Amino acid sequence: MPAPFRPIPAEVLDYYGRSEERSRLRSVRGRLEFERTKELILRFLPRRRTVVYDVGGGPGSYAVWLSRLGHEVHLLDPVPRHLRQARAAARTRGDPLAEVVPGDARDLPFPSASADVVLLLGPLYHLLDRDDRGRALREAYRVLRPGGLLYGVGISRFDSMLEGAWHDFLADRRFVRIVRRDLRTGRHRNYRRFPSFWTTAFFTHPRQLEREVHDAGFVSKGLFSVEGFLWWVPGLSRKWRDVTFRRRLLELLRRTEQEPTLIGVGPHLMCVGAKPRRRRGGRGRRPALAATPRATPAPTPTPGRLGPPPRTSLAGRRTGEHPR
Repeated sequence: MPAPFRPIPAEVLDYYGRSEERSRLRSVRGRLEFERTKELILRFLPRRRTVVYDVGGGPGSYAVWLSRLGHEVHLLDPVPRHLRQARAAARTRGDPLAEVVPGDARDLPFPSASADVVLLLGPLYHLLDRDDRGRALREAYRVLRPGGLLYGVGISRFDSMLEGAWHDFLADRRFVRIVRRDLRTGRHRNYRRFPSFWTTAFFTHPRQLEREVHDAGFVSKGLFSVEGFLWWVPGLSRKWRDVTFRRRLLELLRRTEQEPTLIGVGPHLMCVGAKPRRRRGGRGRRPALAATPRATPAPTPTPGRLGPPPRTSLAGRRTGEHPR
């Protein structure tokens, strides 16, 4: 019988029960995060129909998008409001989800070796203890088939410092105390629940995220900065509307998305891992942690799009299509 684990902090459930996660992804910065996350998912996603477990899937933005592309998507989240929003989004867009269920990333209700893809786009940065993050990663490993893919997202250790400088929060001594603790331990705690200071979270060092994914048994396929330096571009709203300038910014981001000295500049980091295929005649060796590769130029994107020329999904839609 699995050992019991601590409940999700009440302040986290309260925060997401009150905040509007759907509208966050509609802001300019939110669209950057959303489109770049989709781009990185598509870079490794198989062309065939896959079974996807969107763990901590929130209001269903990514789940509905993947369902639209023809994949079988199961969404799990601990926040009742998110579950209602995900069901409504699937109905509204006519892209049904296989199931929408309550649950915790550390104890998945899915059978072993039953999925091709597991998305952990949020749980890893709301689990403060390494043991809890390890448990969530091991659960993802358990439910994946050999060769299956994990997309694990963390928040950079330096995010509160950079956001504090951007929003002038560093003039507030209370926030400076939070930043100092974040840099020292990674544990972001907003004890007095000031709305602008976010909620309880874990801010990881880039190499730590990759190490934890490796320790759960995965082979790393790459560590990427999701938004990178673009998060801090002044006047991004205006520049994003300029298609030529947007292409230029995104091309530079792709060239630096794996640069070790820049991976922690943007708020979100993504580690893509694969569950090893069992070797014939033996159980296989534990995968070695690959060194973070040098940044290499990405393919030149099609004008007006975020990534390489779009593929056609099983549902007949272009895989780069925005789900909204």
